[in-house]
Amino acid sequence: MSYQDDEDGIAFDGNPSSFPKDFGYGAFDGEHDVTLSSAGEQKPRILLMGLRRSGKSSIQKVVFYKMSPNETLFLESTNKIVKNDINNSSFVQFQIWDFPGQIDFLDSTFDSDMIFGGTGALIFVIDAQDDYMEALNKLNLTVTKAYKINPNIKFEVFIHKVDGLGDDFKMESQRDIHQRATDDLADAGFDQIHLSFHLTSIYDHSIFEAFSKVVQKLIPQLPALENLLNILNTNSAIEKSFLFDVVSKIYIATDSTPVDMQSYELCCDMIDVVTDVSCIYGAREEQGDTTAFDEQSSSLIKLNNGTVLYLREVNNFLALVCILREDHFERKGVIDYNFLCFRKAIQKVFELRTKTPTNVNHCSSSPVVNGKNIISESHISPNLIE
Repeated sequence: MSYQDDEDGIAFDGNPSSFPKDFGYGAFDGEHDVTLSSAGEQKPRILLMGLRRSGKSSIQKVVFYKMSPNETLFLESTNKIVKNDINNSSFVQFQIWDFPGQIDFLDSTFDSDMIFGGTGALIFVIDAQDDYMEALNKLNLTVTKAYKINPNIKFEVFIHKVDGLGDDFKMESQRDIHQRATDDLADAGFDQIHLSFHLTSIYDHSIFEAFSKVVQKLIPQLPALENLLNILNTNSAIEKSFLFDVVSKIYIATDSTPVDMQSYELCCDMIDVVTDVSCIYGAREEQGDTTAFDEQSSSLIKLNNGTVLYLREVNNFLALVCILREDHFERKGVIDYNFLCFRKAIQKVFELRTKTPTNVNHCSSSPVVNGKNIISESHISPNLIE
C-alpha cells in the first residue's frame, strides 16, 4: 500500500470558534505557514518531524480535521514549515509545527534555540513500510540536538503505517527500531534520553490513542483529572471512563485502570455517532451561532453483551464517556448526580488554571481524602454519593 505524505500551503484560519458550528478545528481550507521568528506564544508546542512521505501531515488532517484517511492520498508533500493552533478547550491547547522532511533544520541558518526552546513534545514519524535506517539516523541527530537545548522535551516515536504489516512483523519492527534507536543514543552518550514508541496507522484508532498519550504529557492537571475519574468510577460502579476532546477523539484523561483498545474504539465510535447526529438533527439558533452539542447532549448505547456506553457533555469541547454493566445502570439517578459533581469539579480546575496556574499544579498531585473528596484542596471538594 502506498501513502502520500502530506499537505502543502493550505492555510488555517486560526478561528477556534468555528468548532461549535461544524465540529472541526477551524476551516480546512487554510493554514498559514510560519516563519521561525513568529512564534512567541506561550502554548505548548508539538513538533512533527520525520522523512518525506512518512505521513506527518496526514496524521494531522485525520486527527484534528476529521479528514477521511483515504482523502489523505491526495495531499501534496509539505515543502515549508506549517503551524496549526489547536486551542478549543481549556486543556487541549497547543501548537503543531509540521517540518518538511527535506529541510535540514539543524543547519546554522535556523534558530535551533527558538525551535526547541519552547517545545513540549517532539513526535518523530518513521515509515514502518520503508527502510528505516535513514530515519533512525535523522531521529538520533534530531533528538540529541533538541535535548541539548531543552532537556524537558517529551520525545515520541510514531512507528507509522503499520496497517499494512502482520502482527508479528509489527512487533518485530517495533523491537528493532526501539533497540537501534536506544543503542544509537547510548553510543552518542545520551542514554539518559527516554523515547516513547507507538505503533500507529491513520486507518484505525491507534493514531488517536497515540496522540492522546502525547497530549496528556503536556497537561499538568492530569493527576487531578485522573483522581476525579477514579472517584466517579468508584461511587457510580463505572468500569471505565474517558474524558474526550470531542473534535479529535483524543482522550485527555482516563482513570487508573489499563486502557483496552477495543473499549477505546467503542467510545470513539460513540462520539462519532453523537456528533454526526447532533449536526444533522440538533436544534440550533436561527443565526447558526449555537452548537447542537450542548449541556443537554447525552447518549446511551446498550450492547448485546450486557454493557452500557453512557456519554454526557462536560462542555462544548469535552465529553465524558463511561462503560459500565447494564445492571449497575439501574442507579442512573445516582450516576447523573455524581456526574454533575464531576462537571463542577472540572469547571473548578478550569478556573484554577486560568487564575492561579501554580495552585492547579499543586492540586494536581494532591491525594484523595477518604475516598470522597475529589481533591484534597478546599478549592475543589464536591462529594459524590454511593
